[in-house]
Amino acid sequence: MAGGVRGGRLTLTRLTKRYPGTTAVDAMDLDVGSGEFVTLLGPSGSGKTTTLMMVAGFTPPSEGEIAIDDRPITGMAPEHRNIGVVFQNYALFPHMRVFDNVAFPLRMRRQPKGEVRTRVERALDMVHLAGLGGRLPRQLSGGQQQRVALARALVFDPGLLLMDEPLGALDRNLREQMKLEIKRIHHDVGVTVLYVTHDQEEALTMSDRVALMDRGRIAQLGSAEDLYERPASRFVAEFIGESNLLDGRVESADGGTVFVHDRGVRLRWAAADAYLVPMSTPRQEAE
Repeated sequence: MAGGVRGGRLTLTRLTKRYPGTTAVDAMDLDVGSGEFVTLLGPSGSGKTTTLMMVAGFTPPSEGEIAIDDRPITGMAPEHRNIGVVFQNYALFPHMRVFDNVAFPLRMRRQPKGEVRTRVERALDMVHLAGLGGRLPRQLSGGQQQRVALARALVFDPGLLLMDEPLGALDRNLREQMKLEIKRIHHDVGVTVLYVTHDQEEALTMSDRVALMDRGRIAQLGSAEDLYERPASRFVAEFIGESNLLDGRVESADGGTVFVHDRGVRLRWAAADAYLVPMSTPRQEAE
């Protein structure tokens, strides 16, 4: 963390996870650039957390490959992947003081005591918790506990940071504060982030790119602007926001202009600004 970390490039190739009777993640391809902040967004059961758990090494894939900087890690134990992980429930050790919680990954790596102290103090300062190293987790607020978890995940300079619904347990005001903190730290540290959430606003405001997942596949991958203004399907348009949808019938699309009838009103768009998603098939309309 002393001058920034060069984030690792994450590559998922046809990553698949099957359970009896269902496929949680289906032949997923994803490339996250060095230092990029990419969010897996989607409803419950879409496969986003399963994907993150496979990248972390906690869930073995049924098929496919995971690589960081072109180095395969698919069969590697979690502790050897050099990946930081932050969970929604913080996963702090309740009997350890803040300093020892943050120091834990360094001690597991057998770092010298002096190096441990220097790195922990730097990490706590980074998350604005300097001077609180002697407290127990129960003596901290929810937002402070999440900052401890973030400091612990970054203290050993990982190339990749995984975050699974990290703001889900916080109230609205704390969520807004932590969104800003996470983006600040991402900018300052330069770590690559793979973030999981079901919250559209969270994903669209924090991410460089968003992978919207549906039934184990990526329905659309792009910037917030791409997903909002150019949804690739009805699912994407509905999930991002009902304001994206206008039911109507295309009358014509001639001369660079699209005309749509909606409840007796004739609407006109420049073709370059109109993105049409089929809402029903002729057979469905006949029925």
